[in-house]
Amino acid sequence: MKDMQQRVLSVDVLRGLTLALMIVVNMSISEEKSYAPLLHATWHGLTLTDLVFPSFLFAVGASLSLSMAKNQGLATSIFLVQVFKRTVLIFLCGYLLYWFPFFEFTAQGQWQLLPLANTRILGVLQRIALAYGAAALIVHFLKLKGAALFSALALLANWWVLAAAGDYTLQGNAALKLDVWALGASHLYKGEGIAFDPEGLLGTLPAIVNVLAGYAVGSSLHMKRPDMALIRRFLMWAALALICGAMWAQVFPVNKKLWTSSYVLISIGFDLALFALLLYWTDLKASRGWTYFFEVFGKNTLFIYLLAELGMSVLWLVHIGPMALFDWIFTNGFAHWAGDKNGSLLFAVMFMLLCWCLAYGLDKKRIYIKL
Repeated sequence: MKDMQQRVLSVDVLRGLTLALMIVVNMSISEEKSYAPLLHATWHGLTLTDLVFPSFLFAVGASLSLSMAKNQGLATSIFLVQVFKRTVLIFLCGYLLYWFPFFEFTAQGQWQLLPLANTRILGVLQRIALAYGAAALIVHFLKLKGAALFSALALLANWWVLAAAGDYTLQGNAALKLDVWALGASHLYKGEGIAFDPEGLLGTLPAIVNVLAGYAVGSSLHMKRPDMALIRRFLMWAALALICGAMWAQVFPVNKKLWTSSYVLISIGFDLALFALLLYWTDLKASRGWTYFFEVFGKNTLFIYLLAELGMSVLWLVHIGPMALFDWIFTNGFAHWAGDKNGSLLFAVMFMLLCWCLAYGLDKKRIYIKL
C-alpha cells in the first residue's frame, strides 16, 4: 500500500504541476504584454506553453492506469457505463463553459438565451473527454500491444490526411476543412482570425496517443517498484521519442494547433523525462517537502480547471466603465507599478494562487470532485 501511495503521489504532482501551468498560461494577455514562453507558437514551432496541454493529457493517461488497476474485475457493461458517463460529463462541462453566461441583455431591456447556433462545440475539456474515452476503450479491449499499434497507425494517419487533403497552413489545412464540413464555421474557435479550432476533430486522433503514453507509463508502475533501472528506461524512451519527433519534424512540422504527429512525439518525450524526474525525487529520494502544493491541485484537477476557466470568463464579461474587469485589474493592479510583462505574469500567478487556495480548502475538508 505504501508503494502505491508513492506512485499515486508522483501522478498527483504531475497533474498539479500541469494544472498550475495551464492556469498561468491561459491568463496570458498578448504578445506585447506577456513573456514569449507563456504564449503559444504563432503557427509552426514550440514554446513552453505548447507543452502544457499534452502534459495534461499524459497525466490523464497515468491516472487512467491507476483507476483501471483499482477497478480490475468490473463487468464490461459497468466499465462502459462509467467511461461513457465520465466522457459525456467532461464534454458537456466544456461545451457549457463556451455557452456561458447562457443569457444576454438585449437593447430592448430584456433577457434572452444566447443562441446555440454560435456556440463553440469543441475545446480543451472536450478534447480531454474524447481522448480519455477513446484511450479507456482501447486499453480495455486491445491492451497495451493494441494501444501501441493504434498509436502508430493514428500518428501515420494524421500525417497522411494532413499531407493529402490540404497543406500545413492556417487557411488550407485538412483539419479546418473537416471541422467546417462536420461542425460548421459558426461552431469553431475564432481566435486565430478565421474560423479554425485548435482542438478540432482531426487533432483529437493523435491526442489520444498522448493519453495512451501516460497510461503505458502508469501501468509500468504496477509491475515493479520504481528503481533507477526503470527511471533510466523512461529517460531512454524519452530520448528516443524526442529524436524521432525532431527527425519527423523535418517533413512534418511541429504544430500544436494542428496537433501534428511530430509534436506528439516531442511532447511525449518531454513528459517521459519529466515523469522520470518526479519519480526520482518523490520515490527514490523521498523528497516530498515541496510536493504538497502540486498535490492539492492534483486531487481536484478537472474541477479546479473548470472553475478557473469560469473565473476568467467572468473577469472578461464584467465591465467597469468601458473596460473589462480583467483589463481593469491588470492595468490598475499590476501593470501600473510592475510594467506590462511583469504585471501580466504576476496577475496570472496571483490568479493561480487564488485557485490553489480553493483547492486547498477542498483538500482540507477531504472533498474530491471527480468530473
